[in-house]
This record gives sequence, structure tokens and C-alpha cells, in this order.
Amino acid sequence: MRQSHLFTKTRKEAPKDEVAKNAQLLTRAGYIHKELAGVYSYLPLGLRTVNRIVQVIREEMDAIGGQELVMSALQDKELWARTDRWDDKNVDVWFKTTFASGGETGLGATHEEPLTRIMCDHVSSYRDLPILAYQFQNKFRNELRAKSGIMRGKEFLMKDMYSFSADDESHKKMYALIREAYIRVFDRLGLGEITYPTFASGGMFSDFSEEFQTLSEAGEDVIYVDEDKKVAVNKEVYTDESLAKLGLTKDQLVEKRAVEVGNIFHLGTRFSEALNMNFKDEEGNSIPAIMGCYGIGPTRVMGTIVEVLSDEKGLVWPKEIAPFEVHLVSLGNDHEEVQKEADRVYEELTQRGITVLYDDRAVRPGEKFADSDLLGIPTRLVISEKTMTQSGVEVVDRKSGNTQLVPESELLKRLQSA
Repeated sequence: MRQSHLFTKTRKEAPKDEVAKNAQLLTRAGYIHKELAGVYSYLPLGLRTVNRIVQVIREEMDAIGGQELVMSALQDKELWARTDRWDDKNVDVWFKTTFASGGETGLGATHEEPLTRIMCDHVSSYRDLPILAYQFQNKFRNELRAKSGIMRGKEFLMKDMYSFSADDESHKKMYALIREAYIRVFDRLGLGEITYPTFASGGMFSDFSEEFQTLSEAGEDVIYVDEDKKVAVNKEVYTDESLAKLGLTKDQLVEKRAVEVGNIFHLGTRFSEALNMNFKDEEGNSIPAIMGCYGIGPTRVMGTIVEVLSDEKGLVWPKEIAPFEVHLVSLGNDHEEVQKEADRVYEELTQRGITVLYDDRAVRPGEKFADSDLLGIPTRLVISEKTMTQSGVEVVDRKSGNTQLVPESELLKRLQSA
């Protein structure tokens, strides 16, 4: 991508109506556009970043046997009434509307009900289980709190996954696989060192569920961290009784603020019983499947990464999710030889499969460097008259600021091994 072709522009000042750092920086860098409170459009750079996050999650879910599908956002009122979750008194975040032909529908906030009904058509025997199915889909929740940028929205992207197992033992094995997969996801997203599996209030099946909480002063949750055991406890279950069950002691726990970036729940048979999602066991008995629910919000993760990894100059993306691997900056647009060399490097890197944002704009060097810092691409390559006289390319690490002149002959190898 040539930056001169990119329709988005950076801006020096943050929008006055944004108080969250993630929304301020992402808007200034041209990654997102605010439509309404808690509703954002993702512009080309933002979409590339979200898609990179999605791909990391997808790879880890597929590696443990997940099967991807996409369900409808429009929901069947009668289905949700069967689980007593249509009434606003029980679920107060619905966006509801009516069809022109009559009848009421809602925009999905979660998808236990529709997927369970789908499974009724495809599961008849214990031999059909276990099943692990997931989707990436925009969810809609009528949030009252919408001041955290893309970390809490009325419309947001969610990876929601659901497991169906024949018995308790099979469910627990599946749950453990997913827990480990989530740890790998957050490691790959650059949040592993500050993200803790966190015990929270349980569902129908267990004393506890688990959240994945990333330490951040922008977080809405208070957790208590055991740094040796790499686990935490949410304030809602921070009681002597709960700590005793978990084998934790108060003197080992440190209070922190955090953002919930994922969660895993035991659902038991609540939905399978209500929706008659039964199967025949080995003795021929008809019994309900045991379920679990597992969520990660890619857009919330994106906002959290901005909150915890950005610096005073702008965004700082981990390599695995950056919109481009390299930001190529050409200095001296009025110098024909510099322009030709930058064009050559751009074409060569692109042909070798390295994604490059090429700043070929006719603007001052200071503006190019400020924009490069704001955009947060991990590696910056600078080509100028000075670097050409030294037969090299200046390589700048966005995170550390370290700068090194790399011979042209070694540049490709350096980038591929980074």
C-alpha cells in the first residue's frame, strides 16, 4: 500500500468527545471513525489490524478442533422465550424491532440458543459428540456505559464459541483445552505477561467461571493477582470461602485494575434441556448435552492493546497483529535517485511477501516520522541520500526506538528473521 493512495489522514488533535486513550489514538491515526456513542467504523488500517487479531484467534481455535460457522444476527423471539431470555426484565441489553410483515425480532447479543437449536438437527448419538463450534460476528448490546472507546460498545465484534459434550469428564477435558488455547492467544497478541486467568462467579455448572483479565489502569474491574501462580480472583468472589476453595491466600494477592478480554463458562444443561437438545447414550437413554461457552472480543482486545502498549508518540503494535510489517519512509521526494531506490525496495519486499506501507508522500521528513510513530507499525525503514551513500537502509524499531543501518544485501534476511 502506497500511503499517498490511503484515503485516511492522521490528525494532531484527539476528538474532544473521546475520553478513552484507545479511541483518541485510533481516531488520530485513522484506524477508526466514530458513528455514535459506542459505535465505530473500522477504516482500512483498523480493519487490517482487526483481521490480524481474528486470524490469531482462528488458528488457535482450529488447532483444538473448533469448527467455524456464522449464524444470523436476527433472532427468533420464540426461541429465546423458551429459555426465558427474551423478556427485558431478564436480559436488559436487547435491541429489538418488528418486521414489516408482523412479529418481533432482536439483534443477537449472544448465541447459545440458536446454536443449540442447530445442534438438535445434527446430534442424535453420543458418537456425534463432542462438538466445538465458533463464529466471529458483530454483537449488539444496548450498553449504558459507552465511554471506553472500542473496549465497550453497543456494536462490537465477538468470537463466541460453544462446546457440546456427552458427559462431565468429556466437558472438563474440552474446557481445559480451550483454557490453554486462550493462554496461547494472548501470548501471541502481546498481552501474555499481563493477562491472567481470573476466577469469577460461576454459572449453573460450577462454583467459578474464568475471565481473562489484562492489567490496565483503564480497566473497569478490580482483581487480586497471585503473581507466582499466574492466576487472579475477581473482586466479586474475593471471599475467604472462595480463596480456600481455590487454594489461594490473601497475603499472596495484589490488588490491580484490569480489562476483561475473554471469558470461559460452564453452562451445564441449562440450554440443552430447555431446547430439547438430547442425544442417546451408550445404553440408549435420551439425555441432554453438557455445554460450555467461550468468548473473546477482537475489537475489545484491539482497544486493550492500545491502552497498555502505546506510548507518548502513538500506537505500538506487536508484529503479529500490525496492519503492515514494515513502514517504508522515503526522504527526499525531490531527489530522483532516492525515489527510485525506495520504489525498488518497496517492490522487492512486496514480491517477497512482506507487507509494506510505503510513505511516498511529498511532505516534510518531520511529518513523516511523526505519522510513522503515530501509526505504530513495528519496523520503520528509512531511505535517504545519507543511507544511499552508505549503501544501507536505516532500520528503526518502533517499540524500543533502536536504530541501525543495515546493508541492503542483508535487509531481506533481517526482516524475515525478525
